[in-house]
Amino acid sequence: MDGLCYGGDYNPEQWPEEVWHEDVALMREAGVNLVTVGVFSWASLEPSPGRFAFDRLDRVLGLLDAGEVKVNLATPTASPPPWFGLAHPDALPVTADGTRLTHGSRDTYCVCAPPYLEASVRVARALAERYRGHPALAMWHVHNEYGTWCHCDHVAAAFRDWLRTRHGSLDALNDAWTTAFWSQAYGDWDQIMPPRATQYLPNPAQALDFRRFLSDAMLGHYRAQKAVLRELTPDVPVTTNFVFGSWVPVNNWEWAREVDLVAIDHYPDDRERAAEQTAFAADLARAWAGGRPWLLMEQAAGIVYSGARMRAKRPGETALHSLQHVARGSRGAMFFQWRASRGGAELWHGGMVPHAGPGSRVFREIRDLGRLLPRLAEVPGDAAVLADAAILWDPESWWALESPGLPSREAGYLDALHQAHRVLWRGGVTADFAHPSSDLRAYPVVLVPSLYLVSDATARNLARYVEHGGTLVVSFLSGVADEHARVRLGGHPGALRDLLGVRVDEFLPLEEPVAILLHGDDEPLTVSGSVWSERVEPRGATALGWYEGGDLDGLPAITRHRHGAGQAFYVSTRLDDDAYAAVLAAAGVPSAPVPPGVELVRRSGGGAGWLFALNHTAAGHEVAVAGTDLVTGRETRGVLRLPPRGVAVVRTLGIAPG
Repeated sequence: MDGLCYGGDYNPEQWPEEVWHEDVALMREAGVNLVTVGVFSWASLEPSPGRFAFDRLDRVLGLLDAGEVKVNLATPTASPPPWFGLAHPDALPVTADGTRLTHGSRDTYCVCAPPYLEASVRVARALAERYRGHPALAMWHVHNEYGTWCHCDHVAAAFRDWLRTRHGSLDALNDAWTTAFWSQAYGDWDQIMPPRATQYLPNPAQALDFRRFLSDAMLGHYRAQKAVLRELTPDVPVTTNFVFGSWVPVNNWEWAREVDLVAIDHYPDDRERAAEQTAFAADLARAWAGGRPWLLMEQAAGIVYSGARMRAKRPGETALHSLQHVARGSRGAMFFQWRASRGGAELWHGGMVPHAGPGSRVFREIRDLGRLLPRLAEVPGDAAVLADAAILWDPESWWALESPGLPSREAGYLDALHQAHRVLWRGGVTADFAHPSSDLRAYPVVLVPSLYLVSDATARNLARYVEHGGTLVVSFLSGVADEHARVRLGGHPGALRDLLGVRVDEFLPLEEPVAILLHGDDEPLTVSGSVWSERVEPRGATALGWYEGGDLDGLPAITRHRHGAGQAFYVSTRLDDDAYAAVLAAAGVPSAPVPPGVELVRRSGGGAGWLFALNHTAAGHEVAVAGTDLVTGRETRGVLRLPPRGVAVVRTLGIAPG
């Protein structure tokens, strides 16, 4: 599609036909140009096995086409109909404790069950045969938010096949899993099961491989549908929507290579931190896309889901959050859903048209955003987001640190990752996420938060980056284990000892915060460390901070090591945000003179530059920039005045990379 996509999930099967006409009229009023149709429509499309009923969908797509609204047509396989589970009970998911779930919610399937794969491909083929060549069809949306676990016998058989391919032999598997511990050595492939409920702690290497397997198994289900859609509609792009959460065993780096357009769903869970959470999610999506355009496929209109309660977004925040994604490369802003449902499990989920109807504040803001987005269409999808630092992101380290047998359950991977991004974001620094194996030479500084699993190849890549002049900032619990989750011997941080110039022989997880004396430019500064501490022995590194009091009194907490033409910092505790920012400043991370709560994102391409300025505060602010504001059409002559919760996108004469 040309320009920016704007719209959301549309579920006409939930409404009488007279509402459809009102929907299309309101879509035109709001500037909607793309809707996702059919995500949860399997029961209406295939009311009994092999009998399809497309008449209602025909009329819906005809109305949308007449209203100049394109369709992102979904395969409805995320929610099988009731008849499917009754006909194929073996295809219903089984939990780790052996409970077979029943129909009554969504995601009641097992991706490894042959009947489910057969039914999924059948409905995908029927849709493609029916709607290939339809003028409204712009994109295929396979499934929805892959992430459903299963531990059934179908999964067990597929897991064994996957393990044979990965490890090659039982001897190699037994070595990788350290099965000599607790008499777990396997003498036959058929002895291996998924990590089902057991007496005590599971084998962490088995649990890690199972997550890897689930990601590949789900990807296989996606590929099977994609192959049918590509066969029948070779010119229509195919994607699925990534969702982020601890329950999702999906390696997005690998999946991103299989989709024509990376698409994400994002729902902040803290209204006061929604802006920084949105920036985090958008930067991840941009990294997975690898420089290609991507799309925000779902967000909530007017609501933040914050645990025990739903909180209304403040006036202007729906546009702000949407434009945070657009600033970082999203080719539009989509929502779940178009019209808020009047019943069903998610009846209180927000809608672009809420229960109050088009006379509501929420719809007025949706309409205003739809009128704003076309003004930004000149920013090309391949215009680079200019980043000053990178953060390494590794889902497998995240999965490994979910193991219940670690020295501390508080030392979470996501906590470390979020802090690294949050401190940069609050300091006005735009960051890329990068895979540990990627070429890092473009970044002056790379942050490494709790990279628990480090292969020999990754260790060489990081050392090469520093040797050539890069700066690395490594947090505790990095380099400790190899790719099989086996602890590296000889002292921590294992594979990174020589690079960091330190040796750690003892972990001391903390119950209470500890004081850290941090070396400052003028005078020492006492800051706080929490969650974790270590007995650090410098072996070439210089101490920049020391523990004060307790068992580690006077010993190094933060170090710096010169290595080749670069330097590597090591942080052995979880610093508070201000202290972590001070370490990043010492590492050379630039700080932008931006008022707190004001976000600036720079884009560059084709000899032009654009500055996205977003004010997340209730006060007005000024930003130094000259150019033309695409939002208002007015020239700015050196000073841009941002109103409270206001946005501007300024075309400049050019922004130099870096």
